[in-house]
Amino acid sequence: MLTSSALVLMMTGPGLTLFYGGLVRKKNVLSTMMQSFALMAIVTLLWGAVSYSLAFAPGNSFIGGLRNIFLRGVGAQPDPDYAATIPLQTFMVYQLMFAIITPALITGAFAERMKFSAMTAFMILWSLVVYSPMAHMVWGKGGLLNASLGGRFPCLDFAGGTVVHVTSGVSALVCALYLGPRLGYPKQSMPPHSVVLSFVGACLLWVGWFGFNAGSALSAGALATSAFVATHFGAAAATLGWSAAEWWKRGKPSALGAISGAVAGLVAITPAAGFVSPMSAIAIGLAAGIFCFLMVTKVKSMFRYDDSLDAFGVHGAGGTLGALLTGVFATSAVNPIFKNAQGSTLASGLIEGNAHQLLNQVVGVAIAWGLAIVGTLVLLKLVDMTIGLRVSEDHEVQGLDLSQHGEEGYYWESSA
Repeated sequence: MLTSSALVLMMTGPGLTLFYGGLVRKKNVLSTMMQSFALMAIVTLLWGAVSYSLAFAPGNSFIGGLRNIFLRGVGAQPDPDYAATIPLQTFMVYQLMFAIITPALITGAFAERMKFSAMTAFMILWSLVVYSPMAHMVWGKGGLLNASLGGRFPCLDFAGGTVVHVTSGVSALVCALYLGPRLGYPKQSMPPHSVVLSFVGACLLWVGWFGFNAGSALSAGALATSAFVATHFGAAAATLGWSAAEWWKRGKPSALGAISGAVAGLVAITPAAGFVSPMSAIAIGLAAGIFCFLMVTKVKSMFRYDDSLDAFGVHGAGGTLGALLTGVFATSAVNPIFKNAQGSTLASGLIEGNAHQLLNQVVGVAIAWGLAIVGTLVLLKLVDMTIGLRVSEDHEVQGLDLSQHGEEGYYWESSA
């Protein structure tokens, strides 16, 4: 579990920092990477102070209590409700890594135009107002959507489809719409300054995702293996799905398309990883690769919003699709999570005969969308009214590396 925790942290830095850093223009590479890196520190201290308690301490159906603020009572003893075989502190630090990467994903939507100070204030508030309640509802004791601890609407989310990807992706869309497009968008071409960096970042994300999904079994065993295999097959299928769609549409399969497809598949399989077979994972991955390609190429251009690095098109759209398809493909043969009063295993998903589960998935997705939209809008307005969100036009033209941090990523001119 500690190794899985390290793998999930690797997804933020270096994985996401390289992936996002390569996708922006050269003058914004350091500022983009700095946002993810800063959140590794900011969210850690916030988690230790109060966020962990709000997410996982006993509370009500929507938010945890304050029993574990400043990590009181979070030590070597296991909590049998969460993970009976590991110290509660291990569980805490593993969940911390999820809390770090989730807001970092949002930064892709407002890349190249938000002040660093505004990003810091917004992400602190967002972690408290959106992430912690959603994590409690899905994974916390007594949570409204908790499938293993008696939630009112048991929503299957093995590793964060709603908690991580839907909340971050939908919040990303709200951010992109609120801030408006970058100067010159869409008339001015804004290609990635280094697909090489993004390629390396995507590979690190794929490897780190095994900690994200397989680690969510919270123990070594058959379920962790199943989640590992589903994750890999889903990512592979989505890579080919996106590449095939791009090849058919544009005549060539690009490297950027392939790595975007891989991430889309990893996003979509996240909620399903511990509930579906390898062949179902392939179906989910193929659907995600094609669907997210259409979201990024067709829907984005149709509505002309500037989601700079396609955080919504991949995470919001892919997370929503994956959460819904979990309700279709989940099988008790992989994870017998539902049992009757006599202890007999019940059907998990639609194909297996549990049509009601798809409705529960819809409820979970709807709550995630609603919380993300309302919470993000309120917090953006609050930060905008106090310290302002967007850099000045001069600073945007200059680039955020110099205007926000006083340094440059590159001190030479590329020969390319």
